[in-house]
Amino acid sequence: MEKTLPPAGKLWLVGAGPGDPDLLTLRAARLLESADIVVHDGLVGEGVLALIPPHVERISVAKQRSRHTMKQDLINELLVRETRAGKQVVRLKGGDPFIFGRGGEELDAAREAGVVCEVVPGITAAAGCAAQAGLPLTHREDASAVSFVAGQCKDLTDQDWSGLAGHGRTLVIYMGLATATAIADKLIADGVSPGLPVAVVERGTTADARVMRSLLTDLGDLVAREKVQSPALIIVGKVAARADALDCLGTPGVAAQIRDFT
Repeated sequence: MEKTLPPAGKLWLVGAGPGDPDLLTLRAARLLESADIVVHDGLVGEGVLALIPPHVERISVAKQRSRHTMKQDLINELLVRETRAGKQVVRLKGGDPFIFGRGGEELDAAREAGVVCEVVPGITAAAGCAAQAGLPLTHREDASAVSFVAGQCKDLTDQDWSGLAGHGRTLVIYMGLATATAIADKLIADGVSPGLPVAVVERGTTADARVMRSLLTDLGDLVAREKVQSPALIIVGKVAARADALDCLGTPGVAAQIRDFT
């Protein structure tokens, strides 16, 4: 008697984009249709989650600052276990899986466990939110280089950010709301002009998006005064002055909001 082999499972690390379901890739949408289980982050927009068929199992592993629904090692174990059980597992991550999404750690865990894993890129928040805000991350007159950093990194004052912002450069800071004042102080201490423009994009690409502009020296005050909520990006550089929500949030039914403190 031939031994019956278990069905072949596969793990997909899928980028959900910055929030707007229309920015989900066609491949990602097809995978949601064919998945057995979707393990998703809290930053995945409700519009994207609505595309998951009712019969597909959904597990939320949402993370918030200082509070995780499930620790990363347990997420890794879950993904490996479900894939080994023969399921088509979609790990749905906000933005792109490899931009501050711990996708690299999950890919490493899959490889170590011998699990077949494929990565499906998504539009990262920096690209999607800046585009919606009419803010070119590069511009022939203002910036020829872009850097992405995480604002919640440990020992912020010890990080070497020299040269990341200033003349001809754009700095995009993910997860920087809680440390906005410290970020501004650090950049200024490292030689960045206090008068460099900054833009804060809150809930980018969604109907509730807000774009706020200020100067680097006033960044912390802006975040506190406007009670900016996550998810939000901080963009530092001359290009930030080009953000114009009135021109870019033209979707019917979407109330464009922009606050300019420059």
